[in-house]
Amino acid sequence: MSEEFKFFAVDYPDSPGVYLMKNGRGRIIYVGKAKRLRRRLSSYFQKNTGHTPKTKALVAQVRSVDILLTGTEKEALLLESGLIKKHRPRYNVILKDDKQYVLFKLDKRSEFPRLSMTRKVVRDGLSILVRLLPPPLPAPH
Repeated sequence: MSEEFKFFAVDYPDSPGVYLMKNGRGRIIYVGKAKRLRRRLSSYFQKNTGHTPKTKALVAQVRSVDILLTGTEKEALLLESGLIKKHRPRYNVILKDDKQYVLFKLDKRSEFPRLSMTRKVVRDGLSILVRLLPPPLPAPH
């Protein structure tokens, strides 16, 4: 089995993106997104954080973390969704079924309709919902 993962916050940027946690075999076991990668990843590897048993088990298996930088948090959300669908990581319990895709919602009631993101489908006849495919995957850093 691989050596225990050593986390150093300075190795990660404080910008938006997606992180891929991998086990000793190099298999992706968790995909997550963050507005600030350094802060989010640090939260996993701090001592005495009161993690749930599931999170403790996840962190115990992590042997490496790859990151994919994005321009915005919304881009990270779309990329995360696509990666979870593609790799079906063990510790991602949400987004494994088709009901959880990110949708773009256009509210037709306003004079100037606003575009927003949602995962909940409400068939009210007042909104247009569109599912977009995630952007192409960038090379891991």
